[in-house]
Amino acid sequence: MLQFDSRIEGKKAEFGYIRDLFEPFGCHFCTNFEYHKGQFDTILYRKDGETIYLRMPFRVLDGELDHHAAYIQFGKPFVIKHVVNLGLDYDENSLLTATAGLSQFQDPLDRDGEIKDKSRWVKAGKEKIDQMLNSIKDELVS
Repeated sequence: MLQFDSRIEGKKAEFGYIRDLFEPFGCHFCTNFEYHKGQFDTILYRKDGETIYLRMPFRVLDGELDHHAAYIQFGKPFVIKHVVNLGLDYDENSLLTATAGLSQFQDPLDRDGEIKDKSRWVKAGKEKIDQMLNSIKDELVS
């Protein structure tokens, strides 16, 4: 995981406003959240089972998360790499999973894989954030 400074850190806005602005840029609200915090993420790179994500965490200052009017504040963004197994699972649960359909996805081989060329991905993350923030007509509250 590579955390980096960005002009989004500390900015405040309504959740629904940000969600609607970020979606056209391929940046989505992660549905795995807690009611007091969450994150937006987007894919910066995907190839051969490796995916590099830009994640922008936030906390809820007022309201309930996933409601349009919830007021949020962004934390420090980061880039993270997941490595997934593109092959078949051959563990003791594989047959049960295949026959009963109990699991659609395999666990990642590495949820926080080593990121090579760190400066490249930090730069890509900053550029993506700037691109999204530049699309906003009104400056976000600090």
